Amino acid sequence: MLPPTGQRPFWRGIGVAKDPLEPQRCAQLLAALAAPERLKIIRFLADGPHHVSEIADMLAVPAVNVSHHLNVLKQARLIRGRKKGRFVHYSLGPGVLEEVVGAGIPKEALNLGCCRLELPVTRCEGGGGSE
Repeated sequence: MLPPTGQRPFWRGIGVAKDPLEPQRCAQLLAALAAPERLKIIRFLADGPHHVSEIADMLAVPAVNVSHHLNVLKQARLIRGRKKGRFVHYSLGPGVLEEVVGAGIPKEALNLGCCRLELPVTRCEGGGGSE
């Protein structure tokens, strides 16, 4: 039975439970990590902050390519940049590692909220080719 005209149905006032998976946010994070270079950058930043030149050297790619990848990761709020002198030092965003390390999980695991990615323990030595 429908309520009289002008009244809201009772179910309209009931809050819909928020999906704990947050599918939109999860898809955004996974898309940001879809490029192998971005996974390498995340793994590299797990050891501490680095600037573009250091990241470019690690990946063995031009700095302009690194800037694009950093932008994608910043838009997804996985990393942040802090200007120090002439350089911007990039580090992992708050909560990306802290929660998993606090839970006793190796720091190679990324907490995305919707899921946890465990990265291989081997450190990246450069770009080019597949691992």
